[in-house]
Amino acid sequence: MVDKGALLAELYQARFDGLKEIAIAYQLPKSGSVESLRARLIQHLILDQWDLSEDGINKLMNSEMGEILGVFGIKKSGSIRARRQRLYLHLYHDPKILLVEKLDDRTRDQLHAMCKVLELPLSGNKQALLVRIAGVLASQQGGWGKVKKSLRRPRGDIHLPNIPSPSEDSSQQGQTESGELLQNTVDEFVTEHPQGWTFEEETELRTGLAEEGLNPSLASISADIDLALRGETITEEVSVPPMNQSAQIVESESKHSLETEAALMEINSRNAEIESAGRDFLMISSTSDSEDLEVFISSLANHGFAIEVAAVRDSIRNTIMELDFRSQTEKTALHSTANSWTEREALRIFEGARNSLRAQLTDTLAAHPGDLVKARMAFEEVGRSLGLDLRIPSISGRLHALFDLHVDIGESQALQDPAIARRNRVLRILQHGTVHLQASECRTLDRIERNIAAFEELVETVLESSEGTFSDSQQALVIRFLESRGYDVNTATLRPRILACAGIIGSELGFISPNEIPRIAPGIIISDSQVDAIVIELQALADAFKPKKETAAKEPEQELAESVANAADHLIDVRAKIDRVDNILERLRI
Repeated sequence: MVDKGALLAELYQARFDGLKEIAIAYQLPKSGSVESLRARLIQHLILDQWDLSEDGINKLMNSEMGEILGVFGIKKSGSIRARRQRLYLHLYHDPKILLVEKLDDRTRDQLHAMCKVLELPLSGNKQALLVRIAGVLASQQGGWGKVKKSLRRPRGDIHLPNIPSPSEDSSQQGQTESGELLQNTVDEFVTEHPQGWTFEEETELRTGLAEEGLNPSLASISADIDLALRGETITEEVSVPPMNQSAQIVESESKHSLETEAALMEINSRNAEIESAGRDFLMISSTSDSEDLEVFISSLANHGFAIEVAAVRDSIRNTIMELDFRSQTEKTALHSTANSWTEREALRIFEGARNSLRAQLTDTLAAHPGDLVKARMAFEEVGRSLGLDLRIPSISGRLHALFDLHVDIGESQALQDPAIARRNRVLRILQHGTVHLQASECRTLDRIERNIAAFEELVETVLESSEGTFSDSQQALVIRFLESRGYDVNTATLRPRILACAGIIGSELGFISPNEIPRIAPGIIISDSQVDAIVIELQALADAFKPKKETAAKEPEQELAESVANAADHLIDVRAKIDRVDNILERLRI
């Protein structure tokens, strides 16, 4: 029988060639770096009784992890999840290859699989997964990939760590400890939140359990958490998930007046419209922002909802909270595989109807211009007519994601429209520096901006008969017409802007050349007296730079001595004169 203690000491101190010989002797792969090979030999020769596969590492208990990490000669401290992550990285990766800079070379599926083993959240795109893995690598830097120097090159007698052995009931004990930890943590959480809790608070609970070594991403553990939460907080079945905020307590239905009952019936009949508007709200906000949520509910009064009734507000609030939870579920389902045969068949139907959905989406948006709420409702009806089961989160999530993507693409294409680009340039000129204008002038510019299409038609009509010029008569005609419509534009500040914008429109439409666009004055206004003063000062500076004529010739030695003695003074004078020139140029804004 092999003495594992002596073999472990040999593995610690063996060099690369020696490790290869040991691997060949025991018929183990000898590929990889020296530390990867050392870890593989320790795994198969010293800890051969332990299941150190990717799944087996996640089943190890906290009390066992310290001794196992000590045998590998790497850092032992940290939480249970940090220890599992460190052991996985040490056994299955090379620190010289698994670098943060090279994570982007991996596919999303590879990053997703690594996040699953590292007990990290699995939702999000490739960049989100990459950031999570990079965070783990940063926190584990220096803690794995190399045996401690005190074990590799000991100065005296080597102190070997204890080699643990798995007990017969370790798995059963681990399950018992995990169940007790989960139950105690959930009980404490429920006690601290007797009135209910938010989605963010439950997320913190699950994150804390993950830190303790319980992976909430596993279906069994997630189901245990849900059962524990429902067993403590829910006595009857409700449709609202437990993490949603509870609405305010209202009167029972038996005490509702006829007006309230009628308003609630209207809410139920228009539930699709509320959900469509709610999805637009949740795209940029969340139910955790109670103030923003209340403002959104109040805005529904413009659509005919009786939001002044407390029961109606509470009903809408509950609908938005349910929709928030459903949206989170849809986002998660977008990046996961089907969990049932029904869902798989529904996904097949959706993929078969995708082309039809794209074809009808353009017509749906065109039928409801400027009203995305009604367009979204109509698109849902199109999906139902094609046989899609929108009750399944993965189907409804894909349907709304297709709608949002088409809307974003439409907006991007609109920005590339020459007419819209021309209007953007005109509006930039029109509104440039308006903070320095008077309030009446700003109101005039705002009116023109709101009626920019009519302004373009006016300029086009004037220039059609101009025979390719934008002369003073055409410019005056534009100004007079705007004045006749109540626009006070014949001022020193607004007239140049209006004419410059008209010139841009004429140039874009091909009536005039770009050189004929009226220019806006630079804004440098200097009076005649200021001009005379500047000219006199420039002349004085020019005279100061001229060399002075001397009446008597000096000896060369004397002239050289004086020039050397006064060199510093001349340099200071020249610098002062240059500074004066800079000041004058600054005043002229050249």
